Amino acid sequence: MPSPSPTGPCADGTCEIKVAVGDVVTVPEKYGLGPIEVTAITGGAVEMFAPLTGSGYSISGCSGGGGVSSEGGGGVRLSCDQGTVATINDAMSLEVAEILDTAAVLRIEPAG
Repeated sequence: MPSPSPTGPCADGTCEIKVAVGDVVTVPEKYGLGPIEVTAITGGAVEMFAPLTGSGYSISGCSGGGGVSSEGGGGVRLSCDQGTVATINDAMSLEVAEILDTAAVLRIEPAG
């Protein structure tokens, strides 16, 4: 039986979505991340946490670090400044397009 496909505005891999703390954004499995949870929004940055679904992990553009266990588990924390475009796992582009008081606008699309 196939695993359930992601649902929500970012399920196809391209979206612009307004998020608040506690929101979860589901992205395609090919991006190597599970659902991305928004953990904090400050004046200049958005902090997120996502479980890793692949065996490796890479990021450029945002500060962040993650741990990958040999079982393929683990997760990663990201802190992305407004206007920064990050590339995650050479597969996903994540931009913090705008930060409002208690919300932020994320732009997600395939990298490249």
